[in-house]
Amino acid sequence: MKKRDMLTPIGITLGFIMIMLAILTNSGVDGASSFLDLSSIFIVIGGLIASLLINFKMSQIKLTGRVLKEAFRQKDLELLKLIQLFINLSERARREGLLALENEADEIDDPFIKKGMLLAVDGIEPEVIQEIMDAEITSMEERHAQGRLILEKSGEYAPAWGMIGTLVGLVLMLNKLEDPATLGPSMAVALLTTLYGTVLANLVFIPMANKLENKTEEEIFMRQIIIEGVIGVQSGQNPRILEEKLSAFLSDDEKHIEETIEKEHLEGDVNEA
Repeated sequence: MKKRDMLTPIGITLGFIMIMLAILTNSGVDGASSFLDLSSIFIVIGGLIASLLINFKMSQIKLTGRVLKEAFRQKDLELLKLIQLFINLSERARREGLLALENEADEIDDPFIKKGMLLAVDGIEPEVIQEIMDAEITSMEERHAQGRLILEKSGEYAPAWGMIGTLVGLVLMLNKLEDPATLGPSMAVALLTTLYGTVLANLVFIPMANKLENKTEEEIFMRQIIIEGVIGVQSGQNPRILEEKLSAFLSDDEKHIEETIEKEHLEGDVNEA
């Protein structure tokens, strides 16, 4: 299940607010208008779009919206629930056999877990299951890398177009040194394009690309745990041993939560007895 990742919009908004506060603190409201220049915006944004159109195919450009959405969404990765799922599957497989898990596998929402369990039910060898599911992970990693490449390239191109705008402004300024009235606007173009390009790269594009990369790493980590769980169920491991094996992936805080839950269950069983 995916929900909104509020840290991304909060971080971007906070960054722009800090920049605006720095401007307003030193120049006031009237002076802040000098940091808005349409020529600089056209150079940076227009040049960036032109570079991306040259660099990527149309099919990749069309994925930009979907990639941007992923940076603002977060998938719940509840490791404790995942471990408990495989413990339950292992217990049922030992009681009723692997074939009894076929209907239960069809009800699993996660397609990766579902695929692994169906392979296990079909009696595929553990080594083959490992190879098939590793191939799925490699394919997913490659798709994600291609998706965030457009953000990474945007982070490279934005400052470069800022420098191009700076050169344009300097040329305009040097061509009209005899007219002092033109020095200010020309210098504004020169400096503001660099400012716009640098801000977009370091506040928007590069951080978002890094966040997507972190999410991919988290998903790979979870899928490695799923593979261990599927193979454990398929090989008929003792549920307790499987639990200990999968619990090795938990952080200290998650292990503490797991121990607390187990303690509550034991106390509940004692009270019922």
